[in-house]
Amino acid sequence: MRKRISILGSTGSIGLNALEVVRHLTDRLDIVYLSANKNTERMVEQCREFHPEAVAMNNEEAAEIVYNKVNKDGIDVLSGREGLIELAGRKDVELMLNGLVGALGMEPTLEAVLACVDVALSNKESLVMAGDIITKTMEKTGARLFPVDSEHSAIWQCLAGESLDDVRRIILTGSGGPFRSRAINTFVDVTIEEALKHPNWDMGKKITIDSATMMNKGLEVIEAFWLFRLDVSQVDIIVHPQSIIHSMIELKDGSIKAQLGVPDMKVPIQYALTYPRHVDAHWERLDFTECGDLTFQPPDLERFPCIKLAFDAIRRMGTTPAVLNLSNDYAVYRFLDGKIRFTDIPRIIESAIEKHEWLEDPSLNDLKILDKWTKLLVENF
Repeated sequence: MRKRISILGSTGSIGLNALEVVRHLTDRLDIVYLSANKNTERMVEQCREFHPEAVAMNNEEAAEIVYNKVNKDGIDVLSGREGLIELAGRKDVELMLNGLVGALGMEPTLEAVLACVDVALSNKESLVMAGDIITKTMEKTGARLFPVDSEHSAIWQCLAGESLDDVRRIILTGSGGPFRSRAINTFVDVTIEEALKHPNWDMGKKITIDSATMMNKGLEVIEAFWLFRLDVSQVDIIVHPQSIIHSMIELKDGSIKAQLGVPDMKVPIQYALTYPRHVDAHWERLDFTECGDLTFQPPDLERFPCIKLAFDAIRRMGTTPAVLNLSNDYAVYRFLDGKIRFTDIPRIIESAIEKHEWLEDPSLNDLKILDKWTKLLVENF
């Protein structure tokens, strides 16, 4: 019997890679629901290929366009944020892949967990924003999170068969992005086009900018804390420009386990969708005779201040990780819109952390209020 799945963000980078996996595993996976923001052309194509029972379009005008094209085929079309949340909370799927970008992906993750549905999680912001709320809900419902980020998938695989008591630390690798060796005094002149040229990975614009600032690594530290429940002092970052080793764990006896492969998101996506199996795939394989030298260096916190901001946030906890995430989201989009400079991103985040009203144990409503406050602060920066 095929596994019934939903894919949120099916027209984005993660979603498109996931659909490639589904095409490869049509005998194992059955797409029941899809969602997108406003890419109507791509959604209509996906509906005609995969015949989902329903889709959700976050943009209401886009929803109407999709409805007019696919409703005659028996596909229900949900509209707006409410439609997305309703779709995420449906209980008639076994697994939901959350490929949404940014803080908007947090509430759908929570809705799926409340519905006792396992989540293949690409949206790291879910745990950065509401790690405590989501993990407590998982304890009540029994739902599970399967990491999709290549780094967390690597750690997940390395931990198989190991006791957390035997783990000394986990080591998250990062390429260093396009500015790993660029002179710091030129960062103020970084253009949007330069920041979007990642040396190894083909990703969406938001995550590509996060890679350029290395905030992606900071967010991954916070996500790792919630996924693996290790102390933050046991989470390290190392710059590995080749992106061949996706992450590692060091055990207390000095042994190190690493997960390696070509930089291809289809690999961790497929493992999350088919867990606990490593089923056959036709993706590109790693050839050790061709991949060249593997090099490593410590992260430069002067060059990438977002890393330190993230470590500070997880140590302080409460609303600090949430405001870190929200201010980064809004600042990145302001940069992509040409409203601020690249170097303004960490400055905005630091300002938001310092100025926001800190709460020790925020509710979901508190986080929504914080979202509105942060958006206004960033717009007025």
